Amino acid sequence: MTGGTEFAPLRKRGSGDPPQAWTPAPQGIALSVLLLVPCFWQQRIQAGDLSSHLYNAWLAQLIECGQAPGLTLARQSNNVLFDLMLSCLLRAFGAAAAERIAVSAAVLVFFWGAFAFVWSSSRTRPRQAPWQLAPCLAMLAYGWVFRMGLFNFYISLGLCLGALALTRRRERWALAAAVALAGIAFVAHAMPVAWAVGIFVYGRLAQRLRPRRRVLLMIGALAALAMAGFLLGALFPTRRGMTQFMAMTGVDQVWIYGRKYIALAVGVLAVWTLWFQQVLTARRAERMVLDVRFQLCALSSAAVWLLPGRILLPGFRSGLNLMAERMSLAGAVLFCALVASVRLPKPLLGAMAAIVLLFFGLSYADERALNRVETQMEQAVAQLPPAQRVVSVLADPGDRIWGLAHAVDRICVGRCFSYANYEPSTAQFRVRAYGDNRFVIADYAESWSIQTGGYVVKARDLPLYNIDRCEAGGTRFCLTPLRAGATLRNTDVKLTPVVGGG
Repeated sequence: MTGGTEFAPLRKRGSGDPPQAWTPAPQGIALSVLLLVPCFWQQRIQAGDLSSHLYNAWLAQLIECGQAPGLTLARQSNNVLFDLMLSCLLRAFGAAAAERIAVSAAVLVFFWGAFAFVWSSSRTRPRQAPWQLAPCLAMLAYGWVFRMGLFNFYISLGLCLGALALTRRRERWALAAAVALAGIAFVAHAMPVAWAVGIFVYGRLAQRLRPRRRVLLMIGALAALAMAGFLLGALFPTRRGMTQFMAMTGVDQVWIYGRKYIALAVGVLAVWTLWFQQVLTARRAERMVLDVRFQLCALSSAAVWLLPGRILLPGFRSGLNLMAERMSLAGAVLFCALVASVRLPKPLLGAMAAIVLLFFGLSYADERALNRVETQMEQAVAQLPPAQRVVSVLADPGDRIWGLAHAVDRICVGRCFSYANYEPSTAQFRVRAYGDNRFVIADYAESWSIQTGGYVVKARDLPLYNIDRCEAGGTRFCLTPLRAGATLRNTDVKLTPVVGGG
């Protein structure tokens, strides 16, 4: 089979075929339980924007009850699924349980969607699940996208991967289920849906071509991506950066809290390179180039570089950011699908297992450090009367995911107002702010300047309290009432070694 028809749907199961299951139940259940351990091993889940999503779910309740004049709930069709989940769970179970249930569901959706996609893309017999890739997929599940708290995108990508896996089957119910999953994914985030449609269309076109003509299809797709990048740059304000180059391989998902994770990312890249060499040896270069899975990997990597990393769309007050870093997660899953059918040699399998264990060990330590800081911040806010406005200038300069940027949001749920919370001012989320109000700053540029430093406090902001170190270089945190004319500056908090000691 020159070039392969790897993207073709699985044949219909005949009466003599063994029953086909997506995953053996005992292994699947055990793996799911193990996979959710990081959602419960700390006092709070540290995942960047998760705190903001939780806070805005609480604000949405105030708006619905008419207790937040100046804020409104917008009706929108996407970028809302995770927020709606949190709102329902918050109302039923409270904040702590709501975030654990919603995040656990998101992790399972992404992991099993990716697992099903990788399995459906491999050449192995239907009952041979790609268990050797489970540790790698688990690491990706808790990688950069998860730690940034981009859960609408994260859920959407998991659902789209599951939908693509279903399209490999010929049964009508599978196609109907794939369409339904894509529809739900759109409610979460539109970007993965557009990506999945592109993957599906390219795969179907490639099936209709002789293998050697697929190279022309790939060249045409690359030209289309380049043209799309040019047109987006000409029509809308966009931004590009070197981070897009880092995102081309997908290993940047391993780099989360600090620079120590770079060594892990390099280790993953080395193992993946050697694994790819194994695949190349098994299939030879010509067959590899004609393999649809390889072409999809190449196109996904090229798209990360050719398309803008940030774009400001009409109607939004802030740009759609971190597009390359988000899509690198999809590229990493595509690579896993490419190599799934080749067994990794035991030495490399051991190396990958060691990297995964070290990744989770380091993330546990960093999460614990963040939780200790957040506990101290929470204790400081507890001294305030209820319904006060609070900001925080704490930041870790070595943290790639801005772990402290939104900590005050979760702290304020039910007790205070996170005045610099960015969501209402962007016009990208359900909760919107129009004009001055007592709950949140309405201008995105001003919200950003509070978070990054340089904001000059205005009389309209008062009373306003800032969480900062009690004394320069100290390990305790205090609340300071701010005065009009004061300039907010970031206070660096190095989380490694742990702030405040044991």
